[in-house]
Amino acid sequence: MANEHGNLSINSQNIFPIIKKWMYSDHDIFYRELISNGCDAITKLKKLSLIGEYEAPDDIEYKLDVKVSPKNKTIKIIDNGIGMTKDEVNEYINQIAFSGAEAFLEKYKDKTNEDQIIGHFGLGFYSAFMVADKVTIDTLSFQKDATAVHWECDGGTEYDMKDSDKQNVGTEITLYLNEDSYEFANEYKAREVIEKYCSFMPIPIFLTNEDEEPKTEEIPEEEVTEKDTVIETFIKEAETEEVEKEDGTKETVEKTPAKKMAKIVKRPVPLNDIHPLWTKHPNECSDEDYKEFYRNVFHDYKEPLFWIHLNMDYPFNLKGILYFPKINTEYETIEGTIKLYNNQVFVADNIKEVIPEFLLLLKGVIDCPDLPLNVSRSALQNDGFVKKISEYITKKVGDKLTGMYKTQKESYEKYWDDINPFIKFGCLKDEKFAEKMNDYIIFKNIDGKYLTLKECLEENKEHHENTVFYVTDETEQSQYINMFKEAGIDAVILTHNIDQPFITHLESKNEGVKFARIDADLSDSFKEETSEDELKEISETLTETFKKALGKDNLNVKVEKLKNASISSMITLSEQDRRMQDMMKMYNMYGMDPSMFGANSQTLVLNANNELVKYIAEHKDGENTTLMCEQLYDLAMLSHAPLTPEQMTNFIARSNKIMELLAK
Repeated sequence: MANEHGNLSINSQNIFPIIKKWMYSDHDIFYRELISNGCDAITKLKKLSLIGEYEAPDDIEYKLDVKVSPKNKTIKIIDNGIGMTKDEVNEYINQIAFSGAEAFLEKYKDKTNEDQIIGHFGLGFYSAFMVADKVTIDTLSFQKDATAVHWECDGGTEYDMKDSDKQNVGTEITLYLNEDSYEFANEYKAREVIEKYCSFMPIPIFLTNEDEEPKTEEIPEEEVTEKDTVIETFIKEAETEEVEKEDGTKETVEKTPAKKMAKIVKRPVPLNDIHPLWTKHPNECSDEDYKEFYRNVFHDYKEPLFWIHLNMDYPFNLKGILYFPKINTEYETIEGTIKLYNNQVFVADNIKEVIPEFLLLLKGVIDCPDLPLNVSRSALQNDGFVKKISEYITKKVGDKLTGMYKTQKESYEKYWDDINPFIKFGCLKDEKFAEKMNDYIIFKNIDGKYLTLKECLEENKEHHENTVFYVTDETEQSQYINMFKEAGIDAVILTHNIDQPFITHLESKNEGVKFARIDADLSDSFKEETSEDELKEISETLTETFKKALGKDNLNVKVEKLKNASISSMITLSEQDRRMQDMMKMYNMYGMDPSMFGANSQTLVLNANNELVKYIAEHKDGENTTLMCEQLYDLAMLSHAPLTPEQMTNFIARSNKIMELLAK
């Protein structure tokens, strides 16, 4: 073939410089594009071999080699796939944006399945020019009597093409890196990028550094295969050791016999796993397989709680594994990772259009060859189709959870503390998911027992109709919890931030049901029966005394006769005011201190049966009355909410003073 010089035909709305510079946000993506194309070429050739249109050599080992040379600032990507003729180079390279995979599928759609043809790359080859000043292609088609072709381009819109001396079927692409991209010829950087994008591509990928001598290893001669390059053979001497005999003398014995060894070029190990776990049927996978995959992919050495294996062929092809990780923090700090693949080619993390928002808190992989990606595979097209995929994933998660509740209730309860933020977030974000999970939401009560909403309401039916009491901090609210237990009233533990919006959601979905924090008010079950007149005098005295001692003219004081005489004081705050505080805290409304809202609606409850309260009422003008009032108020606040630093300092100083008085 005579040398040919020509202009690239721009078969796209974009001009070439824009394609080079702006098509991809991450420049390292060129590795994915070129390796994907190489895998695609091999997959095509394998399919042609299967249907009898190509006779592959018996010893062929389909693979893709990446060779880097930091010294020469070059990267070579070599495949032994289908190759190209001169006409195909014209069609697939010189006419930018023509998808060779698409044409191949159209031609052979009735003869073979298309599962592993990556396809729709179009402009992928030109991602090379983001990092290279010059790119060359040497390619030889599988077709009989084909002539090898050499193509090169320096990043402009002109190319040169001529005959090549390439002898083996396949394609070799060489990138001559530009000054800003030398790092990609570093072996460790190349490994990092390839493992990021290509860890599960369907063809073995090998990486070598052309500037280094091949690494060697020593193996027994009988383990040498025809594919090994033997450098030398030698006899490894026997290993001996001295042992003591029964008579106390020592003798030398042979520990391991002499062995004939071979020094060979170290056998290459592929960077990728061509049969990732999600491509297998769930019946083929053990629990240890799932755990090992989780550790390897997410570098998380805490075992996942459980997982969902997605395996669907109709109405779209989708496979994957979703893991529920073990967490120790509140939901807002959890960051999951869902890796999205297209035919085992990594596309992106956490694409919200595909993965329902609440499942982004999980970790996992989704592989969907049917995803309608744009030319750079960085964005999705066809919203309707993508929505169906998202709905399917949500349904499968719901099926797994409800199935677990029905058949493995003990496990479901064991996992509940870890998985409930995911489920509650899902109910808030997805109405269908909320409907599916409605009967399978459970609550842990103050006795450690798990109950459904219906069972919670039944537990408190005698005391409060349609009310569920809840605890947000078991330490702070321990006094209230003990009171509830003594009175035989139940409450549930709700300690996550998501619980506040979630109980509002439940109230809206279940007419008449109310949630109230355990310290929102005092139930009649805690009080002795008394008349207003009986407490009128002591109430007036204590209200005046505490307002004066604390300097709080707006303080709400309520005097009750509690059955438990050891309780001196408590704080209550209406559920409505508390929720307003929580909302302000969440959104930091107007830069105000959330604790200030509702402060005037807090009520200090004093127990008229408590000896200390009686003493204050009888000695309202006593020398230490102010000290005692302040201490009772802070004690009540401590079981309601954390004290401010200033309040805590005063509380400690006052406690010391009281102990000094007692000591005297």
